[in-house]
Amino acid sequence: MFAVLKTGGKQYKVQAGDVLRVEKLDAAAGDKIQFNDILMVGTTVGAPFVPGAAVQAEVIDQIKGEKVIHYVKRRRKHSSQRTKGHRQHLTLVRVTEVLEKGAEKTGVKPAIGTVAARRAAHEAPGAAASKAEKPKRAAKAAAVQE
Repeated sequence: MFAVLKTGGKQYKVQAGDVLRVEKLDAAAGDKIQFNDILMVGTTVGAPFVPGAAVQAEVIDQIKGEKVIHYVKRRRKHSSQRTKGHRQHLTLVRVTEVLEKGAEKTGVKPAIGTVAARRAAHEAPGAAASKAEKPKRAAKAAAVQE
């Protein structure tokens, strides 16, 4: 059975055993992850996602893509040039299982990108409490009040 999943702004048609290079995910090598944004499973098409469907995968490695060279040259009196290179961070995953139903009960860590993970950690309730007041300031405020 095949599925069409969405991750990193792209869509992939996968089945068990496939190896994918996807945008960087917040997971280490050997971790088991689950993609929950499934657009299609077999002949079932979602609107926009199929409820209860998931694709489980195992992270093989965190890699970098090929180097892309960007060259800019301006003419007319200035003759300036600039070369920039970029290597995209990617995650190599092997699809282990396509689930048509029961994705909520598996208990496998959902696959989220690194940007989403940073944003979630920043908005976590513990993060706001740590920023509220620093210990030195609290000690100074107590000393001033005495």
